[in-house]
Amino acid sequence: MAPPTMLTLDAKPYPFVFSPAHTALLVIDMQSDFLLPNGFGEIQGGSLEAVQASISPVRNLLQSCRQAGLAIFHTREGHKPDLSDCPSSKLIRQNGSPKNAQHLKVIGDTGEMGRLLVRGERGHDIVDELQPLPGEILIDKPGKGAFWNTALMEKLKAKAITHLLICGVTTECCFATTLREANDRGFECCGIEEATAGYNDSFKCPTLDMIHWSEGLFGFIAALRPLLETLAPLTSDVVAVGTRAETPAQPEFSGDLSISNLQTSYRKGLSPTTVIETLFDKIEEYQQTDPAVWIHLETKALVMERAKEIEAKWPDKSKLPPLYGVPFSVKDSIDVAGIPTTTACTPLARVPPKSSAAYDTLLQEGAIFIGKTNLDQLATGLTGCRSPFGIPRSVFNHDYISGGSSSGSCVSVGAGLVTFSLATDTAGSGRVPSGFNGVVGYKPTRGLISFQGVTPACLSLDCIALIAGNVNDARTIWDLSMSYDEDDRYSKTAAPIQRHVNSTGPQATSFSFGIPPPESLAVCVPDYRRLFNDAVTRLQALGGHLTPIDWTPFEEGGRLLYDGTFVSERLASLPDDWLDKNRDHLHPVTREIFDAVEARQSTAVQAYRDLQAKALYTRQAERVFAYSSSGVDVVVVPTAPMHWTVEEVLADPLAKNSALGVFSHCANVLDLCAVAVPAGTYPVPVSSGRSGGERLPFSITFLGGSRLDAETLEIARRFEKSMALDN
Repeated sequence: MAPPTMLTLDAKPYPFVFSPAHTALLVIDMQSDFLLPNGFGEIQGGSLEAVQASISPVRNLLQSCRQAGLAIFHTREGHKPDLSDCPSSKLIRQNGSPKNAQHLKVIGDTGEMGRLLVRGERGHDIVDELQPLPGEILIDKPGKGAFWNTALMEKLKAKAITHLLICGVTTECCFATTLREANDRGFECCGIEEATAGYNDSFKCPTLDMIHWSEGLFGFIAALRPLLETLAPLTSDVVAVGTRAETPAQPEFSGDLSISNLQTSYRKGLSPTTVIETLFDKIEEYQQTDPAVWIHLETKALVMERAKEIEAKWPDKSKLPPLYGVPFSVKDSIDVAGIPTTTACTPLARVPPKSSAAYDTLLQEGAIFIGKTNLDQLATGLTGCRSPFGIPRSVFNHDYISGGSSSGSCVSVGAGLVTFSLATDTAGSGRVPSGFNGVVGYKPTRGLISFQGVTPACLSLDCIALIAGNVNDARTIWDLSMSYDEDDRYSKTAAPIQRHVNSTGPQATSFSFGIPPPESLAVCVPDYRRLFNDAVTRLQALGGHLTPIDWTPFEEGGRLLYDGTFVSERLASLPDDWLDKNRDHLHPVTREIFDAVEARQSTAVQAYRDLQAKALYTRQAERVFAYSSSGVDVVVVPTAPMHWTVEEVLADPLAKNSALGVFSHCANVLDLCAVAVPAGTYPVPVSSGRSGGERLPFSITFLGGSRLDAETLEIARRFEKSMALDN
């Protein structure tokens, strides 16, 4: 029997209804400094009896939510060692009271567990009984509320969370403050009565009553036992954390490489070595079909060794990291230490001493590296036909292009050789080939994933792209990889004002979207126009409101990429004399493009005019996605206007390539996020000379505003789910 998709919990002031897939447990400040003797709480005059009694209920709740598969978040209150993030009022208000007789030590002073409420000290850490597991999110907060000056809102949105179960200490302070902050941001919240406590028992009931007063002014309050009973249908077949069950016979590998399936199978006893064994058989077989996917393929022996290493590192199957045993590939413009980075250009090849930051993050989460994939030379192109290592073909039809420049990455995922691939995107390199291979291509907002350790194509416009079999897998990789990197000059720091969450009512499922005008869509071939219209109809059925938009900034912004001076940046990352010395070693089409760039003799005046135009179009696009009734949530476009054969591209490489980017070129210029999602198939055109019922894929792309990745991904996921239900 399938687990329930909606659960109902008896609560005050009325039942709390929630979807486990969109609900997280938020555990507030269960730290030694607040729960143990001689910690900050006791020094402040707090009684430890009640807060210590809350440890057991919180542990029971935590275990149940883990077994139910809910997202888990923990918070810790504390400050940087130099106290630069601690307001002076927080330091001196209580200590400065004329009648003060108990606040004899303040934040930063030395206690028996180290400096009080200072990050990195023993007292700051969570108590042993409630330590986070791999994959659970730990939020270090400088204030009483968990949203102030933290990434909590971003992380909740990244997991599509709309509902929160909240527990922890203290009821009257950080618990209540965080719940109220969450309420302001649109989350539906339910506090768990026995799993929260404070230093003064007389404060607890009024605090909880205030939350559900006036028919739920701030949220809901429920008892622990009814919640455990509500979650029981989701936990009955799961081994509890820390328990030792009889080792079952290893399940057979189904061949499903999705992250969720692999994680479920590994928890049931499947070995990563079994997956790798099967995978290499498939890779070897596929090389007979398409030998141009890989530039470097790890040996089976090395990959099996990695699989055995992670088995030894994480022996407890209830405590696996999110990417445990998940196989992935890497575009060969991204550094992997000790393996040549060629960018499909032999004169530029080098052996990096360290790996890219994005690659290292994946290994830390348990992923298994399979190899480096082919690409259009110097990551320049959308066809996949510009590599000295061969021409990868669409997994749907050998006569048709794979797309580029992340050609091998998308084929490796589309052919089921890996779960996901780490790629790049400047003009559509992660989206167009995804569309031609029936997979998801996600280009996050530039600067959210570190670009350190990547050979640039157009550095100010480049970004990491994530190629995956489904939107949830792409979202998971993004969530794990997203972080600020001070060594990446284009990394984004503080988040902008966050948009609220719509957790209930019709607003929870409705959204607004725009599309290009008919004259812009006219460039699409007939099958693409028909399937795009079908996608628009489907989006409206999902609750989407088609809204008129100004297409001008998208069209004009896209033209800047190659019709203006920005293309000159493709030479800016190379030494001044590099082209002269290596021209004869370049792919003929790459050489023609670079020669044309030099021949333009672009001036600084022209470059500044283009920069000013970019700023203008970016501001105009911001208005399209405005946080108001006039703005749309996403703009939906065909990922590409047509799908060429390899023969067609080789006959006219520049024109055929240029035509593919009409809907993709604008995204990085305008600082947008974008996710390409399969949207149906159509018969191979009769003109190709092929028959026999073969079909080709169609894809649409959801464009979202800068930093609106979570919202954009969720709409894309709903569309993907709707497509799957029909198939």
